[in-house]
Amino acid sequence: MYSLLKNIISHTELHAKWLNTLSFMENAGARKISASEHASEVSLIQLKHAAEEHRHAYYLKKQIGKLSPDLCKSYENNELLAARATRQYLHALDVKTCRYLRNHYRLSPDELKYAAYLFVTYAIEVRADRLYPVYQDILTEAGSKIMVKSIILEEEGHLEEMISQLYEFSSNWQDHANCIANIEEELYYEWLNSISNEIRHHDYV
Repeated sequence: MYSLLKNIISHTELHAKWLNTLSFMENAGARKISASEHASEVSLIQLKHAAEEHRHAYYLKKQIGKLSPDLCKSYENNELLAARATRQYLHALDVKTCRYLRNHYRLSPDELKYAAYLFVTYAIEVRADRLYPVYQDILTEAGSKIMVKSIILEEEGHLEEMISQLYEFSSNWQDHANCIANIEEELYYEWLNSISNEIRHHDYV
């Protein structure tokens, strides 16, 4: 990941697409959180998470302007890195998590939706806690104007909140969370490989 990100930030167009891809995924995450809400029983934390993920999407999108005001105006495929894998990543994690939870818990449709929110968000926050600090280190080394420090701090807080909610959901949540994190890891490396292959295909070296 380190060498891939170093290569990405050394090309303005690639870096803009990377920021746009992260923005798309943060926005997709926010929309997934909102979609998982119960019709009336919505927790303050759930609202907070959706709002903050939307803000991350906005913040990352705004950072693109520091590279060029003309790049990545939308989330069209040609303005994302590995667009197909990017669009499938979170959806595939959600589907596979729901399948896993149905096999291990007896849940109503609303309960399943909420459980999937807990476990998917936990896995994504674990990933964010690994990805964003590496990205920030590379930005700092390069003396870039782009910064993601504020996102790092909020994602750390999100992870703590998810762990607290998972303890309330199930006493043995950690075993299941580890299995779902393994599912996420496989999807994550498929996503990274897709990005790497696309970059090589377009001769960005």
